[in-house]
Amino acid sequence: MRAWPSIVAYLVFVLLLAVLPYVAQHHGYADWLVPRFWLVFWFISGLTFIAVSAIVLVQAKNRNYYTQAFLASTTVKILACLFFIVIFLMKNKVNKYVFLADFFYVYLLNMVFEVYVLLRNLRHQKLR
Repeated sequence: MRAWPSIVAYLVFVLLLAVLPYVAQHHGYADWLVPRFWLVFWFISGLTFIAVSAIVLVQAKNRNYYTQAFLASTTVKILACLFFIVIFLMKNKVNKYVFLADFFYVYLLNMVFEVYVLLRNLRHQKLR
Protein backbone atom coordinates (compact mmCIF):
# COMPACT_ATOMS: atom_id res chain seq x y z
CA MET A 1 0.00 0.00 0.00
CA ARG A 2 1.28 3.51 -0.83
CA ALA A 3 0.34 4.94 2.54
CA TRP A 4 3.24 3.31 4.37
CA PRO A 5 6.07 5.45 2.90
CA SER A 6 4.29 8.64 3.93
CA ILE A 7 3.57 7.37 7.43
CA VAL A 8 7.14 6.15 7.97
CA ALA A 9 8.50 9.45 6.60
CA TYR A 10 6.33 11.33 9.09
CA LEU A 11 7.52 9.25 12.02
CA VAL A 12 11.15 9.90 11.04
CA PHE A 13 10.34 13.61 10.70
CA VAL A 14 8.83 13.72 14.20
CA LEU A 15 11.92 12.10 15.67
CA LEU A 16 14.14 14.63 13.91
CA LEU A 17 11.88 17.46 15.05
CA ALA A 18 12.24 16.29 18.67
CA VAL A 19 16.04 16.44 18.59
CA LEU A 20 16.36 20.23 18.98
CA PRO A 21 14.06 20.53 22.05
CA TYR A 22 15.65 17.44 23.60
CA VAL A 23 19.14 18.88 23.20
CA ALA A 24 17.99 22.27 24.50
CA GLN A 25 16.38 20.67 27.54
CA HIS A 26 19.45 18.64 28.50
CA HIS A 27 22.16 21.20 27.77
CA GLY A 28 21.14 24.16 29.89
CA TYR A 29 18.50 25.81 27.71
CA ALA A 30 15.45 24.41 29.46
CA ASP A 31 14.12 27.95 29.94
CA TRP A 32 13.54 28.07 26.17
CA LEU A 33 10.86 25.42 26.60
CA VAL A 34 7.57 25.86 28.39
CA PRO A 35 6.79 23.52 31.26
CA ARG A 36 5.12 20.42 29.84
CA PHE A 37 6.54 21.16 26.38
CA TRP A 38 6.42 17.48 25.47
CA LEU A 39 2.66 17.45 26.00
CA VAL A 40 2.34 20.21 23.41
CA PHE A 41 4.79 18.43 21.11
CA TRP A 42 3.09 15.03 21.20
CA PHE A 43 -0.42 16.48 20.98
CA ILE A 44 0.31 18.43 17.80
CA SER A 45 2.43 15.64 16.35
CA GLY A 46 -0.31 13.11 17.07
CA LEU A 47 -2.93 15.29 15.42
CA THR A 48 -0.74 15.71 12.37
CA PHE A 49 -0.08 11.97 12.23
CA ILE A 50 -3.79 11.25 12.30
CA ALA A 51 -4.46 13.89 9.63
CA VAL A 52 -1.70 12.68 7.29
CA SER A 53 -2.68 9.04 7.75
CA ALA A 54 -6.36 9.73 7.15
CA ILE A 55 -5.75 11.81 4.04
CA VAL A 56 -3.32 9.34 2.53
CA LEU A 57 -5.67 6.44 3.24
CA VAL A 58 -8.64 8.33 1.76
CA GLN A 59 -6.57 9.06 -1.33
CA ALA A 60 -5.67 5.39 -1.66
CA LYS A 61 -9.30 4.28 -1.34
CA ASN A 62 -11.12 6.95 -3.34
CA ARG A 63 -9.30 9.85 -4.98
CA ASN A 64 -12.51 11.79 -5.47
CA TYR A 65 -12.71 12.57 -1.73
CA TYR A 66 -9.10 13.73 -1.35
CA THR A 67 -9.89 17.46 -1.25
CA GLN A 68 -12.75 17.04 1.20
CA ALA A 69 -10.59 14.85 3.45
CA PHE A 70 -7.77 17.40 3.37
CA LEU A 71 -10.06 20.31 4.23
CA ALA A 72 -11.86 18.37 6.96
CA SER A 73 -8.67 17.16 8.60
CA THR A 74 -7.10 20.62 8.46
CA THR A 75 -10.19 22.19 10.02
CA VAL A 76 -10.39 19.59 12.78
CA LYS A 77 -6.66 19.93 13.46
CA ILE A 78 -6.70 23.72 13.79
CA LEU A 79 -9.82 23.67 15.99
CA ALA A 80 -8.33 20.99 18.23
CA CYS A 81 -5.13 23.05 18.52
CA LEU A 82 -7.11 26.16 19.44
CA PHE A 83 -9.00 24.30 22.15
CA PHE A 84 -5.74 22.81 23.36
CA ILE A 85 -4.11 26.26 23.59
CA VAL A 86 -7.00 27.65 25.63
CA ILE A 87 -7.04 24.70 28.05
CA PHE A 88 -3.24 24.57 28.31
CA LEU A 89 -2.95 28.28 29.08
CA MET A 90 -5.76 28.12 31.64
CA LYS A 91 -4.12 25.22 33.49
CA ASN A 92 -0.46 26.32 33.25
CA LYS A 93 1.22 29.60 34.07
CA VAL A 94 3.78 30.12 31.29
CA ASN A 95 5.75 32.87 29.64
CA LYS A 96 3.57 33.79 26.66
CA TYR A 97 6.51 34.51 24.33
CA VAL A 98 8.20 31.20 25.07
CA PHE A 99 4.89 29.38 24.62
CA LEU A 100 4.26 31.15 21.33
CA ALA A 101 7.72 30.25 20.02
CA ASP A 102 7.43 26.62 21.15
CA PHE A 103 3.92 26.21 19.80
CA PHE A 104 4.76 27.65 16.41
CA TYR A 105 7.98 25.63 16.20
CA VAL A 106 5.97 22.45 16.49
CA TYR A 107 2.79 23.50 14.68
CA LEU A 108 4.32 25.21 11.65
CA LEU A 109 6.95 22.56 11.00
CA ASN A 110 4.31 19.83 11.26
CA MET A 111 2.09 21.78 8.87
CA VAL A 112 4.94 22.24 6.39
CA PHE A 113 5.64 18.51 6.44
CA GLU A 114 1.95 17.69 6.07
CA VAL A 115 1.62 19.92 3.02
CA TYR A 116 4.85 18.52 1.55
CA VAL A 117 3.70 14.90 1.87
CA LEU A 118 0.26 15.64 0.50
CA LEU A 119 1.58 17.62 -2.46
CA ARG A 120 4.10 14.90 -3.18
CA ASN A 121 1.27 12.34 -3.24
CA LEU A 122 -0.77 14.56 -5.55
CA ARG A 123 2.17 15.02 -7.89
CA HIS A 124 2.56 11.25 -8.21
CA GLN A 125 -1.15 10.95 -8.88
CA LYS A 126 -0.91 13.42 -11.80
CA LEU A 127 1.96 11.46 -13.40
CA ARG A 128 -0.21 8.37 -13.82
